[in-house]
Amino acid sequence: MLKINHLKVSYGGIKALNDISFEVPDGKIVTLIGANGAGKSTTLRTIVGLLKPDAGEILYDGRNLTGLPTNKIIGAGITLVPEGRRMFPDMTVLENLKIGAYLRKDKSEIQKDIDWIYTLFPRLKERHWQQAGTLSGGEQQMLAVGRALMSRPKLMMMDEPSLGLAPLIVQDIFSIIRKINSEGVTILLIEQNANMALRTADFAYVLETGKIRIQGTGTELLQNEEIRAAYLGTKK
Repeated sequence: MLKINHLKVSYGGIKALNDISFEVPDGKIVTLIGANGAGKSTTLRTIVGLLKPDAGEILYDGRNLTGLPTNKIIGAGITLVPEGRRMFPDMTVLENLKIGAYLRKDKSEIQKDIDWIYTLFPRLKERHWQQAGTLSGGEQQMLAVGRALMSRPKLMMMDEPSLGLAPLIVQDIFSIIRKINSEGVTILLIEQNANMALRTADFAYVLETGKIRIQGTGTELLQNEEIRAAYLGTKK
């Protein structure tokens, strides 16, 4: 589905991504893990058109998306759940959800998708009238995911969905990620909670200082002694 070939991105002469290549197969969950500053968020922002690469290409279903504006990329079926949720705090839950469908032409189907979001996140239905800025962190993350789903993406990219959330809420978020994937949405996940990410992902890549250093299935990386010591705080 998504294929990244030799992608290079720099900020003011500093290489944020240095010739990375990876794939996200259709229907799978793929995760990128790594320390702060490794280039994970830069990767997602470049895929969705918020950053322009110095070199390389971004292929999606065989189509070259490199250099396209963000609205065209979203229209092609890719969406991003950004780090920090990025709600419209003075708008209601329902209004935030509807904004997620702003590029859609099938207006008659939008209410069906809102109802589907409410089945995934019953708390959003209970609070549909409430301003987004007054929600808890967990509820805001649910809303961010719901808003992204309103574009009917084929590929959902998620940047640190568990950041700042209580452990029980993190479990809920990852359950929803698996549920969304089971309904046909491909997932590209960035997550500092490497343990949860590797347990959830079909395939994983480890980014270090702008380069992919290790790759394998989630299970393989969970059992990798070097990964366990560096990212999971444990050894065999």
